[in-house]
Amino acid sequence: MNLLKAVAAVSGMTLLSRITGFIREMLIARAFGAGLYTDAFFVAFRIPNLLRRLFAEGAFSQAFVPILAEYKTKRGAEATQLLIDHVATLLSIILFIISAIGVLLAPAIVYVSAYGFTSNPEKFSVTVTLLKICFPYLLFISLTSLSAGILNTYSHFKVPAFTPVFLNLAMIVAALFGAPYFDPPVLALAWGVFVGGVLQLMFQVPFLLKLKLMPRFRMNFSDPGVWRILKLMGPSVFGVSISQISLLINTFFASFLITGSVSWLTYADRLMEFPTALLGVALGTILLPSLSKHHAEKSTEEYSKLLDWGLRLTMLLTLPAATALAILSIPLITALFKSGAFTPNDVWMTRQALLAYSVGLTGIVLVKILAPGFYARQNIKTPVKIAVITLIATQLMNLIFISHLKHAALALSIGLSASLNAGLLYYKLRRHDIYQPQPGWTMFLLKVIISVAAMAGVLWVIMGTEASWLSGTLLERVIRLTWVMAAGAGTYFASLAILGFRLKDFARRGA
Repeated sequence: MNLLKAVAAVSGMTLLSRITGFIREMLIARAFGAGLYTDAFFVAFRIPNLLRRLFAEGAFSQAFVPILAEYKTKRGAEATQLLIDHVATLLSIILFIISAIGVLLAPAIVYVSAYGFTSNPEKFSVTVTLLKICFPYLLFISLTSLSAGILNTYSHFKVPAFTPVFLNLAMIVAALFGAPYFDPPVLALAWGVFVGGVLQLMFQVPFLLKLKLMPRFRMNFSDPGVWRILKLMGPSVFGVSISQISLLINTFFASFLITGSVSWLTYADRLMEFPTALLGVALGTILLPSLSKHHAEKSTEEYSKLLDWGLRLTMLLTLPAATALAILSIPLITALFKSGAFTPNDVWMTRQALLAYSVGLTGIVLVKILAPGFYARQNIKTPVKIAVITLIATQLMNLIFISHLKHAALALSIGLSASLNAGLLYYKLRRHDIYQPQPGWTMFLLKVIISVAAMAGVLWVIMGTEASWLSGTLLERVIRLTWVMAAGAGTYFASLAILGFRLKDFARRGA
């Protein structure tokens, strides 16, 4: 398997997901703006999404995929199928119980996670109702992630990468056609989340059947493989919980800020998710099974080379992305969100958050590359210890920055703490002799920085004044943004080519 082609394929599918996601966010911004109802929805949707990191692509995947890869490599089809069946059964039971508890305790959950909403009874009540509808999404998306872990381990990366499109489509239909039938209309978005979760799970079923890996209900809690996964999940749950606690604390802080703060942060986060998913999630998804295979085969040199490849590709693409996000913050926000109820003030406020997020983009993506270096070795404790340090650092920075930067402080703290996280992960990988940099890093970074500088200069000159982007029709802004971005990207890759970069240099074979 050519890993570069695999990353390109997954990024392509992810691109479709992000495009539909942006259409979704544009429609939400146009219909609801940034106010009471969007704040309520984003908080309600965020809570099951935070738990999803724990039971889906977070702690569970970090423990499940390396063990599944080991079974696939060493134990054969029958043992692998039994492991899948037993894990799926246990996970389904746990998720059903948690989802039921979440619906029943929705008022208490909102009270704890967004206490600032209690000062506005309507806002609090709507958030509780939305959370009750959204919470079962946790069950559907977590089982979808179990399926995705299986498909990724068997190198079927495209299907899981495309799956989120169904959530976006369900929410788009809800926003366009469902809103008039609900009171308040924002309830339609919550039902879109519910339906989208079901659709995502059902989409992956035929592919599991084709691989003859469809999970069956088999209850055997004494399976040693299940207990190994649970044992690995212990520290991983703690580690992922730390990062989710950090996000919940940020939501708690934001709930005390002026109305719209949660929404501004969310819209900025959507823009950040674009490069994060296209590279970080795609590359991390592909690296974990390949690294797990190299670890099972005790191929330490190949393990290190694969990490080096991932780090170089990350730096090559995230440095220009972070720079472009900062320079083009107003053009991006106006082209994607400014219409209907989304006002010029919302543009400027969202821009503050996006600028703060862009500082930490490279760090955020690097964490997704460096952490699998430990997970694939079934070492969860080291990233957990680093996560504790990151949590403390994040909240200290929140306290320092929030009085002056308001909602942007929360975004800046996340970005800076992610950079700290990446730095500590890198240090530990080097110290434990897991990763050895390949020759040529200094010249590589110098060429990338020169190319980024050339791109930044071109973008700065041709984009014009930021205020000019606030006028014109949506179509005019999109067309203008498209050619500005094309010119920037063209300058960057042309500079790389002049400096001697070739695409074939990044080709690599994997598991």
